[in-house]
Amino acid sequence: RSFQAACDRWRSLYRSARYMPMVQSVFREAGLPLDLAYLAIVESGFKNNALSRASARGMWQFMPATGREHGLTQNWFIDERSDPEKATRAAATYLKTLNRMFDGDWNLAMASYNAGPGRLQRAVSRSKINDYWKLTSTSRWLPKETRNYVPMIMAAVIIAKNPEQYGFEPGTAEPLAYDRVLVPDALDLRTVAEWTEASIEEIRDLNPELRRTTTPVGRHELKVPVGTAPIVEARLAEAGPATFAKFERYSTRRGETIATIARKFGVCLLYTSD
Repeated sequence: RSFQAACDRWRSLYRSARYMPMVQSVFREAGLPLDLAYLAIVESGFKNNALSRASARGMWQFMPATGREHGLTQNWFIDERSDPEKATRAAATYLKTLNRMFDGDWNLAMASYNAGPGRLQRAVSRSKINDYWKLTSTSRWLPKETRNYVPMIMAAVIIAKNPEQYGFEPGTAEPLAYDRVLVPDALDLRTVAEWTEASIEEIRDLNPELRRTTTPVGRHELKVPVGTAPIVEARLAEAGPATFAKFERYSTRRGETIATIARKFGVCLLYTSD
């Protein structure tokens, strides 16, 4: 278990190098302390598709309602809680709000990111204590996870800034980089991969918010490998209606099964042992 924990920390540090320039740029623009970027190590290990048992998702582990409150679209096609840049901008806005709620105390603001602002406000109100360290010196007011949360972030900052000193060799990951292309309608990601001469995995990795193998119906800004935007735009300019995927909604009727619906629409079902 300790070996697995060490591996997970190493991977978190490696992934952080990929996203840290973007995160710190967003936080700098928002006027936030740059070390808050390391909160993502504790929340998700910088995994864009991390999903908690409570349905929190993404690098910043937004709950569905909180994500929607901060402008992150969630539907059948996309979940922008997994979009690293959009979720980071939402996290910056949310952290600023929490900081104001707790009168500029970043320790309480970070703790409320974990426990929820309502729960932390109740703890402060009932205990008459507005100092994080005093508030967490007993198990009476907050759960163990929240009592450990701020120390874990501080430890992540210290280790991430001096990894070798603590026995980590995280290596170097290339910072996240991509071009953007406006796609007019649902486009199969395999087509994008073919046009850009990239793998489907690369395209999906650049667009972790996509829940399907196509872009959404209607206009969507797609991320593609650096230098390939002109190629994709040229192909889109030549594309006819057949290039784009079509979707139909179907309301099931009593007694129907997946097999009977598949036969109705001429779809072949493939069963595997997995």
